[in-house]
Amino acid sequence: MQIFQYILLAFLVICAVSVSFSKRLLNSILIFMSYSLIMSIIWILLESPDLAITEAAVGAGVTSVLFFATLKKIHAMREEDEDSDE
Repeated sequence: MQIFQYILLAFLVICAVSVSFSKRLLNSILIFMSYSLIMSIIWILLESPDLAITEAAVGAGVTSVLFFATLKKIHAMREEDEDSDE
C-alpha cells in the first residue's frame, strides 16, 4: 500500500511542476483538476473522507467550473483554438 502512496505523491509532484510549465491555459486547468483528484485519493488513504469529499467537490469540481467559465468569458479558449489551427 505504501508503494501506491508513493506513486500518488510522485504524480502530485509531476502535476505541480507540469502546471507551471504548461503554455496553454486549458491544459493547466486539466492538470489542476487531476491534481485535486489525486489529492482526494490521498485523503481517502489517510482515512479522512470528509476532506476527500471537500477536495473533490471544491478542488476538482467548483474551481474547475469557475476556471472554464472564466476562460470562456475572456474568450481565451477560442484564441487558443485559433492558435493551434495555424
